[in-house]
Amino acid sequence: MTDVFASTVFFRLSVAGNDLGAFHTCQGLGAQFEVEQYAEGGNNGFTWQLPSRITWSPVTMTRPVTADSAKVLKWFGEVERRAERKDGEIVALAPDLTPIVRWQVLGVLPLRWQGPSFDPSGSQAAVETLEFSHEGLEAS
Repeated sequence: MTDVFASTVFFRLSVAGNDLGAFHTCQGLGAQFEVEQYAEGGNNGFTWQLPSRITWSPVTMTRPVTADSAKVLKWFGEVERRAERKDGEIVALAPDLTPIVRWQVLGVLPLRWQGPSFDPSGSQAAVETLEFSHEGLEAS
């Protein structure tokens, strides 16, 4: 399996215990707080910056088309029939399959799947992209 992946790190995604396979890239692991400003009476030196809501960035993962590609479409079909957020996990793996870090992804919901473009005149690998939203991350 490691010979399929040319990168030094790749990512395995599972949702509700269903392994969706390995991906070459994982982008968007991040969060941002909204900040409310509060001007305290009698304090002219600064304005308080208070954290408010947190917004979690959508995650985008890409990979060459593999036998696992069908699992992503199956997941989309399940959500189409019943939109239910489920928890998942992203695991960063070294080439020898040793886990580097794990993130628990809470309340996952697929947003977009982009299948490969097939161009017989090009030498590019057929690549698919998966984008999903979530309600939070926890390192484990």
